[in-house]
Amino acid sequence: MKILVVEDDHETASYLKASLSGAEHFVDCAPDGSSGWRMASSGEYDLLVVDRMLPHTDGISLIRNLRAEGKRMPVLMLSALGEADYRVEGLDAGADDYLGKPFAVNELKARVGALARRPPLAEARTRWSVADLHMDLISREVMRGPHVIELQPREFRLLEYLMMQAGKVVTRSMLLEHVWEFHFDPQTSIVETHISRLRGKIDRGYDVPLLHTIRGSGYCLRAPG
Repeated sequence: MKILVVEDDHETASYLKASLSGAEHFVDCAPDGSSGWRMASSGEYDLLVVDRMLPHTDGISLIRNLRAEGKRMPVLMLSALGEADYRVEGLDAGADDYLGKPFAVNELKARVGALARRPPLAEARTRWSVADLHMDLISREVMRGPHVIELQPREFRLLEYLMMQAGKVVTRSMLLEHVWEFHFDPQTSIVETHISRLRGKIDRGYDVPLLHTIRGSGYCLRAPG
């Protein structure tokens, strides 16, 4: 697996490279956000490890730029800012996991391994439809009827998973695992907040709602009828 570490502290970058390098991993390093963005955009990297606080282009902007380009490789964000609001901001920008500093090397390797094993969403299909709601995974375009709906990267992944499971009840735990790659409850309102934002974008102003809350169970995206 080819990994790109974007870290401006030379000692930390060397430590990360030494910790992750081995028979199964080849590791490159970038010293700032701008060069990290260029390398990730042009190189065939399987996974990124990105520090949040970077010179030139910060980690949040770097991830958002890559997601806007359609780059979907897993991203593990590292930061000394471990509070819930900072974690939510990082995940909302398009990071797949968030690890606070300082961290144990075993946990770092476990997080990287979990991201590497994650199957890509909707690998075989490039389009999904539920009633008049349509998603194109190639163009990254979502439309309801004739209207284009603008989604943030995490909202896009959330809708993608809901469309894959259309007609079925999806629990909060399922969303945390498949959309955020959390195998634990982060004890935040991250799911509820994103569901509310997504509902506002795909249902508000339309006569027929598609995204439903199933009280005590979870959520369901379904066509009327």
